[in-house]
Amino acid sequence: MLQVPYIRENKDNVIEALKKRNLDATETINNVLQLDENRRKTQTRLDNILAESNTLSKEIGMLFKSGEVEKANDIKSKTSNLKEESKILSDELNNISNQLNDLLYTIPNVPHESVPNGKSDEDNEEIFREGDIPKLHDKALPHWELAKKYNIIDFELGSKITGAGFPVYKGKGARLQRALIQYFLDKNADAGYEEIIPPFLINTASGYGTGQLPDKEGQMYEIANNVSEDTLYLIPTSEVPITNIYRDVLLNETDLPIKHTAYSPCFRREAGSYGKDVRGLNRLHQFEKVEIVRVEKPENSYQALDDMVKHVKTLLQDLKLPYRILRLCGGDLGFTATLTFDFEVFSTAQNRWLEISSVSNFETYQANRLKLRLKNNQGKKELAHTLNGSSLALPRVLAGILENYQTENGIKIPEVLIPYTGFEMID
Repeated sequence: MLQVPYIRENKDNVIEALKKRNLDATETINNVLQLDENRRKTQTRLDNILAESNTLSKEIGMLFKSGEVEKANDIKSKTSNLKEESKILSDELNNISNQLNDLLYTIPNVPHESVPNGKSDEDNEEIFREGDIPKLHDKALPHWELAKKYNIIDFELGSKITGAGFPVYKGKGARLQRALIQYFLDKNADAGYEEIIPPFLINTASGYGTGQLPDKEGQMYEIANNVSEDTLYLIPTSEVPITNIYRDVLLNETDLPIKHTAYSPCFRREAGSYGKDVRGLNRLHQFEKVEIVRVEKPENSYQALDDMVKHVKTLLQDLKLPYRILRLCGGDLGFTATLTFDFEVFSTAQNRWLEISSVSNFETYQANRLKLRLKNNQGKKELAHTLNGSSLALPRVLAGILENYQTENGIKIPEVLIPYTGFEMID
């Protein structure tokens, strides 16, 4: 979440910047500042009472030692009143602090100055495009029909076992999926990312730490927890457990940069999704993804973002898939991000672009929730910057491969994946 001192010192700039998200935050920001003023006044009163109580306690001790018992007892009754008053103020302070935090949780991150204005994904700015769109044969099929023709993905069987949006990968389809996962992990490791296998369930604190809660609570699957009263959630992305490794952690400057990669299944309810755009692998409730996550010094985070974008580009170049990069506009920018680049692969058989990666800088927004700090070489403590990106989300990459590599005789395997699959063609 945003830091209160930053809001206090940059009130007008924050309100103006949030307008890029088509959000008038004036009332909310004013309420934040009023609560913060109340909190600071209450804290001052409490500190003064505790200081006075402490002084009187020392005085009482000295009076008892000198035999002035009556005077000591008179002062002692006053300390009892101060203790009662301090308890009331402490409860009041906790209440104000909780109200303040609850309000801060509702304010999204401030967009970077380069974020374009816009209301929806139609207003995103294309900044790069690469790769030739293949010309397919006359009987070319969309991936869901190819999956059925070659018996590599069974959507109906997944619906029988679980429900819509939970496909079953079979035979060469399963092997191609596993090949993509291993290839992405190997490429990430070669780029200096340490592999992590995280838990696939998170607790409430982790959800709040990276911003999934309370913003995306309706999109996550909740799991009843019989071990404790805390609710558990199936992860929507491995970004969440990986970034939470550093919740309540103080890093040294020499620990940075931190670079992690992870494969995980991801679970999203995707409530309200329907129609032709969600057919097949286009939108699932369970899907596989390889993620990259970084923790950086503030002054290095935008260079790190550029490096991550370049890295994801190499994956698509190796796969020889036509793709483009979009800079997300304010209306399409994620709640916690300050700047995001989306990668989309062209689905030739569907004649449309499919998102396969988002690469984002969150600056201090997540770190403030996580209390993820670093101690610089001067000994000063400051919040770190966090970043993450998909490298890549598998379903639509797989859809792009099946559709763009199809021939009349079968589906070719991208050359870079053949050592991983052990076969060159699905036929």
